[in-house]
Amino acid sequence: MSDERRMAVLSAIVEDYVQTSEPVGSRALLDRHRLNVSAATVRNDMAALEDEGLIVAPHTSAGRIPTDAGYRLFVDRLQAIRPMSRGERAAITDYLEGADELDAVLDRTVRLLSTLTRQVAVVQYPSLTRSTVKHIELVPMNDTRLMVVVIMGTGRVEQRVVPTGVDYTDGPGLDALSRARARINAATRDRRLTEALGALGTLHDEDTDTEDALTAGVLAALGDALAEERETKVALAGTANLARSSSDFPMTLEPVLDALEQHVVLLKLLSVEAGQDEAGVSVRIGSENPVSGLHTTSLVTSGYGSGDEQVGTVGVLGPTRMDYPATMAQVRAVATYLSRIMDT
Repeated sequence: MSDERRMAVLSAIVEDYVQTSEPVGSRALLDRHRLNVSAATVRNDMAALEDEGLIVAPHTSAGRIPTDAGYRLFVDRLQAIRPMSRGERAAITDYLEGADELDAVLDRTVRLLSTLTRQVAVVQYPSLTRSTVKHIELVPMNDTRLMVVVIMGTGRVEQRVVPTGVDYTDGPGLDALSRARARINAATRDRRLTEALGALGTLHDEDTDTEDALTAGVLAALGDALAEERETKVALAGTANLARSSSDFPMTLEPVLDALEQHVVLLKLLSVEAGQDEAGVSVRIGSENPVSGLHTTSLVTSGYGSGDEQVGTVGVLGPTRMDYPATMAQVRAVATYLSRIMDT
């Protein structure tokens, strides 16, 4: 019972501090929460929580605030992620469904998530290596060049121009192009890019003459795309929200802003494996973040994908004084809807 009671006291301190940004005292806890215990018991529980490193007195105030360890225990003990309202779910659907191209979808995703959470929102572009091929189009540009357009299942599009020794704009060349297109798509459709390259290599060994040259060109284009993997590309929105919480950063916002300006750093944050709960949401708090400049922040993320494959990550970053239940619900909802878009 004492452990359950202390957890109730810790949860109350977290909730009050997130809401008020002021250290929480025993009297405030008794006034705002139905703890059904005496003031002396609450003070004893707060002393025990402080001894365990879960709360701390920030200065001479009689109140206490949660530590990173306190937030961690609070998040780990959440019984369930707070459900979103019907209006919030409808807003997500209405805002995201109007975009067709991948860039527009991800731009809307971070703008919506930053608005919902009032934090910085970031999304990783779908990984090319983890995406499947949906269609490969071969477009003759003139009698010496051909454009290879690779459309991934996530909506990501890669284009490469390859030189040719055959005119594919009309006559026999156009017929050969049509045959090659059909064979290439039959060999690569719904395969991961690395698997598609292997299938194309086998097809290349079987082809002859004109179709062999076309297959070789597509192989070279896909190989170039894989070598230039652009996982470092991310979309970001809501940096200005940090200014509203400047009091949560004891020294300065500069390290946080510096980190957010570097897409490689953001990619590292989104790519580092972190344990997800049953709802598919992970939370890294304070020093759990791998970037020292972000040790005053928390990161809430969830993977999104196509089918059973996770191809990217979406999340929000803000001060450790964060409404974790609401933020986790919002990130999960946006990731779920983004996955639905990837499947269409």
